[in-house]
Amino acid sequence: MNKILKNIWIILAVGLITGIVIGDFLGGTSTDKEHASHQHDNEEESQIWTCSMHPQIQKDKPGQCPLCGMDLIPLDNSMDNENNLPDEVPMSASAMKLAEIQTYIVKKGKPVKEIRLFGKVKVDERLMYSQAIHFSGRIEKLYINFTGEKVKKGQKIASVYSAELVTAQKELFEVLKDELTNPTLVKAARNKLKQWKFTNIQIAALEKSGKIQTEVDILSDYSGYVIMRMVSEGDYFNEGQILFKITDLSKVWVLFEAYENDLPWIKVGDQFEIELKSLPGQTFTEKVTFIDPFINPKTRVAYVRVELANSKGKLKPNMFANGIVTTRLSIDQDVILAPKTAVLWTGKRSIVYVKIPNRKHNSFIYREVILGSEAGDFYIIKKGLKEGEQIASNGVFKIDASAQLAGKKSMMNPTGKKVTTSHNHVGSKQNQKKMNMNPIVIVDKTKIPFEFKKQLGNVVNAYLALKNKLSNDNSTIKIEVRAVQKSLTKVDMTLVIENDHNEWMKTSKSLNNDLKKLLKEVNIHKQRNIFLTISKSLSNIIMKLGVKMDENKTLYLKFCPMTNNNSGGYWLSIEKEIQNPYYGQSMLKCGEIKQEIK
Repeated sequence: MNKILKNIWIILAVGLITGIVIGDFLGGTSTDKEHASHQHDNEEESQIWTCSMHPQIQKDKPGQCPLCGMDLIPLDNSMDNENNLPDEVPMSASAMKLAEIQTYIVKKGKPVKEIRLFGKVKVDERLMYSQAIHFSGRIEKLYINFTGEKVKKGQKIASVYSAELVTAQKELFEVLKDELTNPTLVKAARNKLKQWKFTNIQIAALEKSGKIQTEVDILSDYSGYVIMRMVSEGDYFNEGQILFKITDLSKVWVLFEAYENDLPWIKVGDQFEIELKSLPGQTFTEKVTFIDPFINPKTRVAYVRVELANSKGKLKPNMFANGIVTTRLSIDQDVILAPKTAVLWTGKRSIVYVKIPNRKHNSFIYREVILGSEAGDFYIIKKGLKEGEQIASNGVFKIDASAQLAGKKSMMNPTGKKVTTSHNHVGSKQNQKKMNMNPIVIVDKTKIPFEFKKQLGNVVNAYLALKNKLSNDNSTIKIEVRAVQKSLTKVDMTLVIENDHNEWMKTSKSLNNDLKKLLKEVNIHKQRNIFLTISKSLSNIIMKLGVKMDENKTLYLKFCPMTNNNSGGYWLSIEKEIQNPYYGQSMLKCGEIKQEIK
């Protein structure tokens, strides 16, 4: 019995001790619970949520970014640093990945550039001839009757009558009677005919016949193609008069239009690869033989000449040609080079975003640079960067947008003045639209062919007539709309290549769609709404690719803040005076000039 009681007491003691240990482990004290709960609440209260694409957005709870709609993520507080520069733009690893931001280490090197030029096949001016006649007379018969006809040297081209020639024949026959006693006179008579371009064979045949010929054949002095006929049968002619103009096409020139910024790169002797649209798949490789020393004051180009053999006659004058030359700039030392994609250009300032070294996280800062010449996919940097610095080379616009919205220095906000925003850090719709009012020019328009810019100028001319109708409250615009449509069909899209070609194709498609809508619309208010989108498309493309107006007219980009639900609308005009097409006579003077386009 005693043994049984002893075992019971041992079991109870072990159970009690085990219960206490388990209770402490699982539950803890109420004080500990309260402390842990309070600490967790503090962590939640201190957590800031931000957007990986827009780090300036900061909220105290999860949600979506008001700018891009992406889910907010917890802010990595380790990115905050008292030593950060005022205009520094920090980017988390996830933000870098989502924005597809890439970097490039600045290097020195010899600039190499691939230049693409537009040109035309032209006649070799050294192979152009004038077929003249060297005595007076009358055309009895022409054997060459039309422009473009091929002739060979020695071929009969005309039969003529000449009183002077008849007299010269009589003199020859007379002195031939005493040829043995007066050989000098015979030689003089023959030389007279030779001076008139008669051949020895013709003179020998004349002497053998012994008869005076009233009609004599004129032979071509040159081989080639007739490019101009100057006489007709029955015409009288004087000594030295031109009968035909002939050119030899066995060799031709290809004249390429080079803009001023391309000329320093091109040298006599550079190899050109040439393709002609009329001969697809066939490439010609020849050297530059001449560079025009003068700039055309109207087109602002100089001609670069390449000579091509044309024995088979495949190359015809005025055929279009594209040329590519890869060349190096003639400089003595290496220069700083930066990718074009790294540079933001407003027309006045060129900027890059430099990665700040010795940061735990990626961080970039605004810096203005001075650009030199283009070098293929690179710019020569004259000032602003050093070898070894790291810059953003892709996704630069996204860094700049973050800087701008955060009130830091940026492309359109070089002073770093804070952008007016609402409580949730996002500007009102009106402010956001105002931020996009000024057009940003980031395309090198000098590379767009002059002919293409001129064709765009013709589109603008047709557009201006449509604009004037709406300014005068006139809704009968079908003729003007069709004129714009017709001018668009005459724009040669093959004149522009790569990205510029894609931009034009996208814009022309949009313009044609809007013009079709406008052609069906009769309500002037709806017409003006469609005209607004047409104006936007047209102004955007000429800001990107350029335009050439007749008589060097200045084109103005104008803006009305009252249209489009008070968000504003642009239009184009060649007059300084404001004549609003969106309100007509009711608010004709509403608007302002935003930019001159020359």
